[in-house]
Amino acid sequence: MGLKATLSRPLAAYTVHRYRQWQQRPAATQLALLRALARTAAGTAFGRAHDLAAVRTPADFAARVPIRDYEALKPYFDRVKAGEPNILWPGRPLYLAKTSGTTSGAKYIPITSASIGNHINGAKDALLHYVAATGRSRFLDGKLIFLSGSPELERVGGIPTGRLSGIVNHHVPAYLRRNQLPSYATNCLDDWETKLDAIVRETLGQEMTLISGIPPWVQMYFDRLVARTGRPVGEVFPNFNLFVSGGVSMGPYRARLLESIGRPVDSIELFPASEGFLAFQDQPGNPGLLLRLASGIFFEFVPAERFFEENPPRLTIADVELGQQYAVVLTSNAGLWAYSLGDTVRFVDLHPHRVVVTGRIKHFLSAFGEHVIGEEVEAALREAVRQHPEAEVTEFTVAPLVSDDPGQPSRHEWLVEFAQRPRDAASFAAALDGALRQRNTYYDDLRQGNILVPLQLTPLPAGAFQRYMKSVGKLGGQNKVPRLGNDRGLAKGLLSI
Repeated sequence: MGLKATLSRPLAAYTVHRYRQWQQRPAATQLALLRALARTAAGTAFGRAHDLAAVRTPADFAARVPIRDYEALKPYFDRVKAGEPNILWPGRPLYLAKTSGTTSGAKYIPITSASIGNHINGAKDALLHYVAATGRSRFLDGKLIFLSGSPELERVGGIPTGRLSGIVNHHVPAYLRRNQLPSYATNCLDDWETKLDAIVRETLGQEMTLISGIPPWVQMYFDRLVARTGRPVGEVFPNFNLFVSGGVSMGPYRARLLESIGRPVDSIELFPASEGFLAFQDQPGNPGLLLRLASGIFFEFVPAERFFEENPPRLTIADVELGQQYAVVLTSNAGLWAYSLGDTVRFVDLHPHRVVVTGRIKHFLSAFGEHVIGEEVEAALREAVRQHPEAEVTEFTVAPLVSDDPGQPSRHEWLVEFAQRPRDAASFAAALDGALRQRNTYYDDLRQGNILVPLQLTPLPAGAFQRYMKSVGKLGGQNKVPRLGNDRGLAKGLLSI
Protein backbone atom coordinates (compact mmCIF):
# COMPACT_ATOMS: atom_id res chain seq x y z
CA MET A 1 0.00 0.00 0.00
CA GLY A 2 1.35 3.42 -0.98
CA LEU A 3 1.84 6.46 1.22
CA LYS A 4 -1.35 8.24 0.10
CA ALA A 5 -3.49 5.18 0.77
CA THR A 6 -1.87 4.64 4.17
CA LEU A 7 -2.18 8.23 5.35
CA SER A 8 -5.78 8.53 4.16
CA ARG A 9 -7.03 6.12 6.82
CA PRO A 10 -6.37 8.22 9.94
CA LEU A 11 -7.50 11.31 8.02
CA ALA A 12 -10.72 9.51 7.11
CA ALA A 13 -11.37 8.61 10.74
CA TYR A 14 -10.78 12.21 11.80
CA THR A 15 -13.10 13.56 9.08
CA VAL A 16 -15.95 11.23 10.04
CA HIS A 17 -15.49 12.19 13.71
CA ARG A 18 -15.67 15.90 12.82
CA TYR A 19 -18.89 15.37 10.86
CA ARG A 20 -20.47 13.42 13.70
CA GLN A 21 -19.97 16.32 16.07
CA TRP A 22 -22.37 18.60 14.20
CA GLN A 23 -24.65 15.70 13.26
CA GLN A 24 -25.56 15.49 16.95
CA ARG A 25 -26.91 19.07 16.90
CA PRO A 26 -28.08 19.82 13.35
CA ALA A 27 -30.64 22.52 14.20
CA ALA A 28 -28.22 24.42 16.46
CA THR A 29 -25.48 24.13 13.83
CA GLN A 30 -27.72 25.63 11.16
CA LEU A 31 -29.01 28.42 13.43
CA ALA A 32 -25.49 29.46 14.40
CA LEU A 33 -24.53 29.43 10.72
CA LEU A 34 -27.49 31.65 9.72
CA ARG A 35 -26.58 34.20 12.37
CA ALA A 36 -22.94 34.22 11.31
CA LEU A 37 -23.85 34.66 7.64
CA ALA A 38 -26.22 37.55 8.38
CA ARG A 39 -23.72 39.23 10.71
CA THR A 40 -20.87 38.95 8.20
CA ALA A 41 -22.88 40.39 5.30
CA ALA A 42 -24.83 43.03 7.25
CA GLY A 43 -22.73 45.86 5.81
CA THR A 44 -23.02 44.80 2.16
CA ALA A 45 -25.43 46.40 -0.28
CA PHE A 46 -27.75 43.42 0.05
CA GLY A 47 -27.36 43.32 3.84
CA ARG A 48 -28.30 46.98 4.28
CA ALA A 49 -31.26 46.68 1.91
CA HIS A 50 -32.62 43.67 3.81
CA ASP A 51 -31.66 44.60 7.39
CA LEU A 52 -29.54 41.50 7.89
CA ALA A 53 -28.12 43.02 11.07
CA ALA A 54 -31.47 42.34 12.76
CA VAL A 55 -31.61 38.63 11.83
CA ARG A 56 -31.53 36.33 14.86
CA THR A 57 -33.90 33.54 13.85
CA PRO A 58 -35.10 31.85 10.67
CA ALA A 59 -38.40 33.71 11.09
CA ASP A 60 -36.51 37.04 11.17
CA PHE A 61 -34.70 36.01 8.02
CA ALA A 62 -37.86 34.89 6.18
CA ALA A 63 -39.58 38.18 7.08
CA ARG A 64 -36.77 40.21 5.52
CA VAL A 65 -35.50 38.11 2.60
CA PRO A 66 -37.96 36.57 0.12
CA ILE A 67 -37.17 33.44 -1.88
CA ARG A 68 -35.77 34.41 -5.27
CA ASP A 69 -34.16 32.62 -8.16
CA TYR A 70 -31.23 33.84 -10.25
CA GLU A 71 -33.39 36.01 -12.48
CA ALA A 72 -34.95 37.80 -9.50
CA LEU A 73 -31.52 38.39 -7.93
CA LYS A 74 -29.93 39.34 -11.23
CA PRO A 75 -29.59 43.08 -10.44
CA TYR A 76 -27.28 42.13 -7.55
CA PHE A 77 -25.42 39.48 -9.57
CA ASP A 78 -24.90 41.99 -12.38
CA ARG A 79 -23.24 44.42 -9.97
CA VAL A 80 -20.97 41.63 -8.71
CA LYS A 81 -20.17 40.65 -12.29
CA ALA A 82 -19.26 44.29 -13.06
CA GLY A 83 -16.61 44.13 -10.35
CA GLU A 84 -18.35 46.15 -7.63
CA PRO A 85 -17.24 45.12 -4.12
CA ASN A 86 -19.43 44.48 -1.06
CA ILE A 87 -22.62 43.69 -2.94
CA LEU A 88 -23.73 40.24 -1.76
CA TRP A 89 -20.70 39.36 0.37
CA PRO A 90 -17.79 41.44 1.70
CA GLY A 91 -15.21 42.27 -0.97
CA ARG A 92 -15.19 40.72 -4.42
CA PRO A 93 -15.55 37.00 -5.27
CA LEU A 94 -12.50 34.88 -5.96
CA TYR A 95 -14.27 33.45 -9.02
CA LEU A 96 -17.49 33.51 -10.96
CA ALA A 97 -18.83 30.08 -11.88
CA LYS A 98 -20.45 30.34 -15.31
CA THR A 99 -23.31 27.97 -15.86
CA SER A 100 -26.26 27.58 -18.25
CA GLY A 101 -29.21 29.80 -17.38
CA THR A 102 -32.85 29.94 -18.40
CA THR A 103 -34.53 33.23 -19.26
CA SER A 104 -31.44 35.30 -18.46
CA GLY A 105 -28.94 33.28 -20.50
CA ALA A 106 -25.70 32.32 -18.78
CA LYS A 107 -25.60 32.58 -14.99
CA TYR A 108 -22.59 33.85 -13.06
CA ILE A 109 -22.51 32.41 -9.52
CA PRO A 110 -20.03 33.98 -7.07
CA ILE A 111 -17.44 31.80 -5.36
CA THR A 112 -15.87 33.68 -2.46
CA SER A 113 -12.79 33.08 -0.35
CA ALA A 114 -15.20 31.84 2.32
CA SER A 115 -17.10 29.44 0.01
CA ILE A 116 -14.32 27.93 -2.11
CA GLY A 117 -13.61 25.35 0.59
CA ASN A 118 -17.17 24.08 0.30
CA HIS A 119 -16.52 23.06 -3.32
CA ILE A 120 -13.00 21.74 -2.76
CA ASN A 121 -13.74 19.71 0.37
CA GLY A 122 -17.04 18.14 -0.68
CA ALA A 123 -15.62 15.45 -2.95
CA LYS A 124 -12.60 14.95 -0.67
CA ASP A 125 -14.86 14.34 2.33
CA ALA A 126 -16.99 11.95 0.30
CA LEU A 127 -13.93 9.86 -0.56
CA LEU A 128 -12.71 9.91 3.04
CA HIS A 129 -16.11 8.71 4.27
CA TYR A 130 -15.85 5.88 1.75
CA VAL A 131 -12.39 4.97 3.08
CA ALA A 132 -13.68 5.04 6.65
CA ALA A 133 -16.72 2.90 5.83
CA THR A 134 -14.93 0.27 3.71
CA GLY A 135 -11.26 0.36 4.69
CA ARG A 136 -10.44 0.55 0.96
CA SER A 137 -7.93 3.23 0.12
CA ARG A 138 -5.63 1.71 -2.54
CA PHE A 139 -7.46 3.68 -5.24
CA LEU A 140 -5.59 6.77 -4.02
CA ASP A 141 -2.30 5.27 -5.24
CA GLY A 142 -3.54 4.86 -8.83
CA LYS A 143 -4.68 7.24 -11.56
CA LEU A 144 -7.83 9.29 -11.01
CA ILE A 145 -9.96 10.97 -13.64
CA PHE A 146 -12.83 13.45 -13.51
CA LEU A 147 -14.54 14.14 -16.83
CA SER A 148 -15.02 17.88 -16.48
CA GLY A 149 -15.20 21.18 -18.27
CA SER A 150 -12.18 23.20 -19.35
CA PRO A 151 -10.03 24.69 -16.56
CA GLU A 152 -9.29 27.71 -18.74
CA LEU A 153 -10.65 30.91 -17.17
CA GLU A 154 -11.58 34.28 -18.59
CA ARG A 155 -11.98 37.52 -16.67
CA VAL A 156 -15.38 39.14 -16.18
CA GLY A 157 -15.33 42.41 -14.27
CA GLY A 158 -11.75 41.57 -13.36
CA ILE A 159 -12.86 38.28 -11.74
CA PRO A 160 -11.58 34.87 -13.00
CA THR A 161 -14.58 33.14 -14.55
CA GLY A 162 -15.26 29.66 -15.90
CA ARG A 163 -17.08 26.37 -15.39
CA LEU A 164 -17.20 25.18 -11.79
CA SER A 165 -15.40 21.93 -12.62
CA GLY A 166 -12.65 23.93 -14.30
CA ILE A 167 -12.31 26.24 -11.29
CA VAL A 168 -12.11 23.33 -8.87
CA ASN A 169 -9.47 21.76 -11.11
CA HIS A 170 -7.13 24.59 -10.11
CA HIS A 171 -7.48 23.54 -6.48
CA VAL A 172 -6.67 19.83 -6.76
CA PRO A 173 -4.17 19.20 -3.92
CA ALA A 174 -0.56 18.97 -5.01
CA TYR A 175 -0.26 15.43 -3.62
CA LEU A 176 -2.93 14.27 -6.09
CA ARG A 177 -1.70 16.17 -9.15
CA ARG A 178 0.60 13.34 -10.22
CA ASN A 179 -2.36 10.96 -10.06
CA GLN A 180 -4.72 13.14 -12.06
CA LEU A 181 -5.77 12.56 -15.66
CA PRO A 182 -6.33 13.83 -18.27
CA SER A 183 -3.51 16.29 -18.89
CA TYR A 184 -4.17 20.00 -18.60
CA ALA A 185 -3.89 20.46 -22.37
CA THR A 186 -6.47 17.76 -23.02
CA ASN A 187 -8.78 19.16 -20.36
CA CYS A 188 -8.70 22.51 -22.17
CA LEU A 189 -10.08 21.09 -25.42
CA ASP A 190 -13.46 22.63 -26.20
CA ASP A 191 -15.00 20.05 -28.52
CA TRP A 192 -16.32 17.25 -26.31
CA GLU A 193 -15.87 14.41 -28.80
CA THR A 194 -12.32 15.48 -29.66
CA LYS A 195 -11.63 15.71 -25.95
CA LEU A 196 -12.99 12.21 -25.30
CA ASP A 197 -10.77 10.72 -27.99
CA ALA A 198 -7.76 12.42 -26.42
CA ILE A 199 -8.75 11.15 -22.96
CA VAL A 200 -8.99 7.61 -24.32
CA ARG A 201 -5.48 7.89 -25.77
CA GLU A 202 -4.07 9.26 -22.51
CA THR A 203 -5.74 6.76 -20.20
CA LEU A 204 -5.19 3.54 -22.14
CA GLY A 205 -2.30 1.69 -20.51
CA GLN A 206 -2.61 3.68 -17.28
CA GLU A 207 -3.49 2.20 -13.90
CA MET A 208 -6.91 3.82 -13.61
CA THR A 209 -8.43 3.23 -10.17
CA LEU A 210 -11.12 5.94 -9.90
CA ILE A 211 -13.31 7.36 -12.67
CA SER A 212 -15.79 10.14 -12.04
CA GLY A 213 -18.17 12.41 -13.91
CA ILE A 214 -21.77 12.91 -15.00
CA PRO A 215 -23.11 9.42 -15.93
CA PRO A 216 -24.17 9.98 -19.58
CA TRP A 217 -20.82 11.56 -20.47
CA VAL A 218 -18.89 8.84 -18.64
CA GLN A 219 -20.90 6.36 -20.71
CA MET A 220 -19.61 8.05 -23.87
CA TYR A 221 -16.06 7.59 -22.56
CA PHE A 222 -16.75 3.93 -21.79
CA ASP A 223 -18.27 3.38 -25.26
CA ARG A 224 -15.10 4.73 -26.88
CA LEU A 225 -12.88 2.56 -24.68
CA VAL A 226 -14.86 -0.56 -25.56
CA ALA A 227 -14.88 0.31 -29.28
CA ARG A 228 -11.13 0.95 -29.23
CA THR A 229 -10.12 -2.18 -27.29
CA GLY A 230 -12.93 -4.67 -27.87
CA ARG A 231 -12.92 -5.36 -24.12
CA PRO A 232 -15.08 -4.23 -21.19
CA VAL A 233 -13.76 -1.30 -19.18
CA GLY A 234 -13.14 -3.53 -16.16
CA GLU A 235 -10.64 -5.55 -18.19
CA VAL A 236 -9.03 -2.49 -19.76
CA PHE A 237 -8.52 -1.10 -16.24
CA PRO A 238 -8.25 -4.14 -13.91
CA ASN A 239 -7.65 -1.94 -10.84
CA PHE A 240 -10.61 0.37 -11.51
CA ASN A 241 -12.90 -0.21 -8.53
CA LEU A 242 -14.54 3.13 -7.66
CA PHE A 243 -16.96 5.15 -9.77
CA VAL A 244 -17.95 8.62 -8.53
CA SER A 245 -20.99 10.24 -10.13
CA GLY A 246 -22.74 13.55 -9.78
CA GLY A 247 -24.91 16.05 -11.59
CA VAL A 248 -27.80 13.67 -12.35
CA SER A 249 -29.16 10.55 -10.68
CA MET A 250 -27.13 7.50 -11.57
CA GLY A 251 -30.25 5.28 -11.45
CA PRO A 252 -31.28 5.36 -15.12
CA TYR A 253 -27.68 4.82 -16.26
CA ARG A 254 -26.50 2.25 -13.73
CA ALA A 255 -27.32 -0.94 -15.65
CA ARG A 256 -25.61 0.15 -18.87
CA LEU A 257 -22.59 1.59 -17.06
CA LEU A 258 -22.09 -1.68 -15.18
CA GLU A 259 -22.52 -3.66 -18.39
CA SER A 260 -19.80 -1.52 -20.01
CA ILE A 261 -17.52 -2.13 -17.02
CA GLY A 262 -18.27 -5.85 -17.08
CA ARG A 263 -18.00 -6.45 -13.35
CA PRO A 264 -19.19 -4.85 -10.10
CA VAL A 265 -17.45 -1.71 -8.85
CA ASP A 266 -18.17 0.46 -5.84
CA SER A 267 -19.86 3.79 -6.47
CA ILE A 268 -20.37 7.10 -4.67
CA GLU A 269 -23.02 9.65 -5.64
CA LEU A 270 -22.45 13.37 -5.10
CA PHE A 271 -24.81 16.38 -5.05
CA PRO A 272 -22.68 19.25 -6.37
CA ALA A 273 -23.90 22.48 -7.93
CA SER A 274 -22.34 25.76 -8.97
CA GLU A 275 -24.10 27.24 -5.94
CA GLY A 276 -22.47 24.82 -3.51
CA PHE A 277 -21.57 21.21 -2.75
CA LEU A 278 -24.70 20.13 -0.90
CA ALA A 279 -24.42 16.43 -0.06
CA PHE A 280 -22.71 13.12 -0.75
CA GLN A 281 -23.30 9.41 -0.28
CA ASP A 282 -21.55 8.64 3.00
CA GLN A 283 -22.53 4.96 3.31
CA PRO A 284 -21.95 2.45 0.49
CA GLY A 285 -25.23 0.82 -0.45
CA ASN A 286 -27.34 3.52 1.22
CA PRO A 287 -28.85 5.73 -1.52
CA GLY A 288 -29.27 8.65 0.89
CA LEU A 289 -26.91 11.61 0.47
CA LEU A 290 -25.63 13.22 3.67
CA LEU A 291 -26.48 16.93 3.81
CA ARG A 292 -23.46 19.08 4.65
CA LEU A 293 -25.00 21.26 7.36
CA ALA A 294 -21.74 22.80 8.58
CA SER A 295 -20.11 23.81 5.31
CA GLY A 296 -21.28 27.41 4.92
CA ILE A 297 -24.80 26.74 3.58
CA PHE A 298 -28.00 27.48 5.52
CA PHE A 299 -30.80 25.32 4.12
CA GLU A 300 -34.51 26.03 3.86
CA PHE A 301 -37.01 23.56 2.45
CA VAL A 302 -40.32 24.45 0.81
CA PRO A 303 -42.98 21.76 0.33
CA ALA A 304 -42.86 21.23 -3.42
CA GLU A 305 -46.62 21.34 -3.90
CA ARG A 306 -46.70 24.81 -2.30
CA PHE A 307 -43.58 26.28 -3.86
CA PHE A 308 -45.41 28.54 -6.30
CA GLU A 309 -47.64 30.09 -3.64
CA GLU A 310 -47.08 33.78 -2.92
CA ASN A 311 -45.71 33.10 0.57
CA PRO A 312 -44.95 29.39 0.86
CA PRO A 313 -43.83 27.86 4.15
CA ARG A 314 -40.05 27.82 4.67
CA LEU A 315 -38.93 24.93 6.83
CA THR A 316 -35.55 24.57 8.52
CA ILE A 317 -33.69 21.33 9.09
CA ALA A 318 -35.57 21.02 12.42
CA ASP A 319 -38.94 20.93 10.63
CA VAL A 320 -38.51 18.49 7.74
CA GLU A 321 -40.23 15.11 7.59
CA LEU A 322 -39.44 11.80 5.96
CA GLY A 323 -40.90 11.07 2.56
CA GLN A 324 -41.97 14.62 1.67
CA GLN A 325 -40.92 16.44 -1.49
CA TYR A 326 -39.13 19.72 -0.83
CA ALA A 327 -37.70 22.46 -3.03
CA VAL A 328 -34.22 23.45 -1.82
CA VAL A 329 -33.49 27.08 -0.89
CA LEU A 330 -29.92 28.15 -0.06
CA THR A 331 -28.27 30.95 1.87
CA SER A 332 -24.50 30.76 1.83
CA ASN A 333 -21.10 32.36 2.32
CA ALA A 334 -20.95 32.70 -1.47
CA GLY A 335 -23.41 35.58 -1.09
CA LEU A 336 -26.57 33.66 -2.00
CA TRP A 337 -29.62 34.75 0.01
CA ALA A 338 -32.79 32.62 0.07
CA TYR A 339 -31.76 31.43 -3.37
CA SER A 340 -34.02 28.89 -5.09
CA LEU A 341 -31.67 26.18 -6.31
CA GLY A 342 -34.34 24.58 -8.49
CA ASP A 343 -33.75 21.04 -7.22
CA THR A 344 -36.22 18.97 -5.24
CA VAL A 345 -35.27 16.41 -2.60
CA ARG A 346 -36.90 13.83 -0.39
CA PHE A 347 -35.57 12.99 3.07
CA VAL A 348 -34.84 9.31 3.61
CA ASP A 349 -33.15 9.69 7.03
CA LEU A 350 -33.25 12.31 9.78
CA HIS A 351 -30.46 10.96 12.02
CA PRO A 352 -28.32 12.18 10.32
CA HIS A 353 -30.16 14.05 7.58
CA ARG A 354 -29.94 12.27 4.24
CA VAL A 355 -31.80 13.04 1.03
CA VAL A 356 -32.31 11.70 -2.44
CA VAL A 357 -32.57 14.17 -5.32
CA THR A 358 -35.98 13.78 -6.94
CA GLY A 359 -35.93 16.29 -9.78
CA ARG A 360 -36.23 19.94 -10.67
CA ILE A 361 -39.01 22.20 -9.40
CA LYS A 362 -39.46 23.56 -12.94
CA HIS A 363 -38.92 20.18 -14.61
CA PHE A 364 -42.18 18.39 -14.03
CA LEU A 365 -44.96 17.25 -16.29
CA SER A 366 -48.35 18.65 -15.34
CA ALA A 367 -49.91 19.53 -18.66
CA PHE A 368 -53.05 17.73 -17.48
CA GLY A 369 -52.80 18.31 -13.71
CA GLU A 370 -50.79 15.16 -12.92
CA HIS A 371 -47.61 16.85 -11.58
CA VAL A 372 -45.29 13.96 -12.45
CA ILE A 373 -41.74 14.45 -11.17
CA GLY A 374 -38.35 13.12 -12.24
CA GLU A 375 -38.08 10.54 -9.47
CA GLU A 376 -41.37 8.96 -10.59
CA VAL A 377 -40.48 8.59 -14.26
CA GLU A 378 -37.03 7.22 -13.40
CA ALA A 379 -38.58 4.66 -11.04
CA ALA A 380 -41.18 3.70 -13.67
CA LEU A 381 -38.43 3.15 -16.22
CA ARG A 382 -36.46 0.98 -13.82
CA GLU A 383 -39.56 -1.15 -13.24
CA ALA A 384 -40.20 -1.55 -16.97
CA VAL A 385 -36.57 -2.62 -17.51
CA ARG A 386 -36.87 -5.05 -14.60
CA GLN A 387 -39.83 -6.66 -16.36
CA HIS A 388 -37.97 -6.62 -19.71
CA PRO A 389 -34.35 -7.32 -18.76
CA GLU A 390 -33.25 -7.56 -22.38
CA ALA A 391 -33.93 -3.81 -22.79
CA GLU A 392 -31.07 -1.37 -22.29
CA VAL A 393 -31.81 2.35 -22.07
CA THR A 394 -29.26 4.96 -23.08
CA GLU A 395 -31.30 8.12 -22.44
CA PHE A 396 -34.91 9.31 -22.28
CA THR A 397 -37.28 12.22 -21.74
CA VAL A 398 -41.04 12.57 -21.35
CA ALA A 399 -43.27 15.20 -22.97
CA PRO A 400 -47.02 15.83 -23.21
CA LEU A 401 -49.00 15.09 -26.35
CA VAL A 402 -51.97 17.47 -26.04
CA SER A 403 -54.73 16.79 -28.54
CA ASP A 404 -57.69 18.91 -29.63
CA ASP A 405 -59.08 15.98 -31.59
CA PRO A 406 -61.52 13.76 -29.62
CA GLY A 407 -60.52 10.90 -31.84
CA GLN A 408 -56.87 11.25 -30.79
CA PRO A 409 -56.91 11.63 -26.98
CA SER A 410 -54.04 13.25 -25.10
CA ARG A 411 -51.23 11.21 -23.59
CA HIS A 412 -47.62 11.27 -22.46
CA GLU A 413 -44.92 10.57 -25.01
CA TRP A 414 -41.78 8.80 -23.82
CA LEU A 415 -38.88 9.43 -26.19
CA VAL A 416 -36.38 6.68 -25.42
CA GLU A 417 -33.01 5.89 -26.95
CA PHE A 418 -32.33 2.19 -26.46
CA ALA A 419 -28.94 0.53 -26.60
CA GLN A 420 -30.98 -2.69 -26.87
CA ARG A 421 -34.69 -2.44 -27.65
CA PRO A 422 -37.28 -4.53 -25.79
CA ARG A 423 -38.52 -7.55 -27.69
CA ASP A 424 -42.14 -6.41 -27.21
CA ALA A 425 -42.39 -2.62 -27.39
CA ALA A 426 -46.12 -2.61 -26.61
CA SER A 427 -45.56 -4.67 -23.46
CA PHE A 428 -42.71 -2.39 -22.41
CA ALA A 429 -44.93 0.68 -22.88
CA ALA A 430 -47.69 -0.96 -20.85
CA ALA A 431 -45.20 -1.70 -18.06
CA LEU A 432 -44.10 1.95 -18.08
CA ASP A 433 -47.69 3.15 -17.96
CA GLY A 434 -48.64 0.79 -15.14
CA ALA A 435 -45.55 1.65 -13.10
CA LEU A 436 -46.23 5.38 -13.40
CA ARG A 437 -49.86 4.87 -12.38
CA GLN A 438 -48.68 3.09 -9.25
CA ARG A 439 -46.36 5.96 -8.34
CA ASN A 440 -48.55 8.97 -9.15
CA THR A 441 -52.19 8.94 -8.05
CA TYR A 442 -53.06 12.00 -10.16
CA TYR A 443 -51.84 10.28 -13.30
CA ASP A 444 -53.77 7.17 -12.31
CA ASP A 445 -56.96 9.22 -11.84
CA LEU A 446 -56.54 10.79 -15.28
CA ARG A 447 -56.00 7.37 -16.81
CA GLN A 448 -59.04 5.90 -15.03
CA GLY A 449 -61.16 8.79 -16.25
CA ASN A 450 -59.88 8.35 -19.82
CA ILE A 451 -58.72 11.96 -19.82
CA LEU A 452 -55.36 10.45 -20.75
CA VAL A 453 -54.90 7.28 -22.76
CA PRO A 454 -51.92 4.92 -22.40
CA LEU A 455 -48.58 6.57 -23.04
CA GLN A 456 -46.89 6.55 -26.43
CA LEU A 457 -43.42 5.00 -26.58
CA THR A 458 -41.25 6.57 -29.29
CA PRO A 459 -37.90 4.79 -29.75
CA LEU A 460 -35.17 7.09 -31.04
CA PRO A 461 -32.20 6.08 -33.19
CA ALA A 462 -28.81 5.52 -31.61
CA GLY A 463 -27.03 8.75 -30.81
CA ALA A 464 -30.15 10.94 -31.02
CA PHE A 465 -29.63 12.61 -27.64
CA GLN A 466 -25.94 13.20 -28.28
CA ARG A 467 -26.66 14.73 -31.68
CA TYR A 468 -29.35 16.96 -30.21
CA MET A 469 -27.18 18.12 -27.30
CA LYS A 470 -24.35 18.84 -29.74
CA SER A 471 -26.71 20.83 -31.98
CA VAL A 472 -27.61 23.14 -29.07
CA GLY A 473 -24.02 23.41 -27.82
CA LYS A 474 -24.54 21.31 -24.69
CA LEU A 475 -22.66 18.10 -25.38
CA GLY A 476 -20.57 16.91 -22.45
CA GLY A 477 -19.25 18.78 -19.43
CA GLN A 478 -21.86 19.56 -16.80
CA ASN A 479 -24.84 19.67 -19.18
CA LYS A 480 -27.84 17.48 -18.44
CA VAL A 481 -30.86 16.24 -20.39
CA PRO A 482 -34.17 17.32 -18.77
CA ARG A 483 -36.27 14.30 -17.87
CA LEU A 484 -39.59 16.12 -18.12
CA GLY A 485 -41.17 19.21 -19.59
CA ASN A 486 -44.59 20.84 -19.87
CA ASP A 487 -43.98 21.70 -23.51
CA ARG A 488 -42.67 19.85 -26.54
CA GLY A 489 -39.56 21.95 -27.19
CA LEU A 490 -37.09 19.16 -26.39
CA ALA A 491 -39.29 16.49 -28.00
CA LYS A 492 -39.51 18.44 -31.25
CA GLY A 493 -35.75 18.98 -31.24
CA LEU A 494 -35.07 15.27 -30.76
CA LEU A 495 -37.57 14.22 -33.44
CA SER A 496 -36.03 16.63 -35.94
CA ILE A 497 -32.47 15.25 -35.54
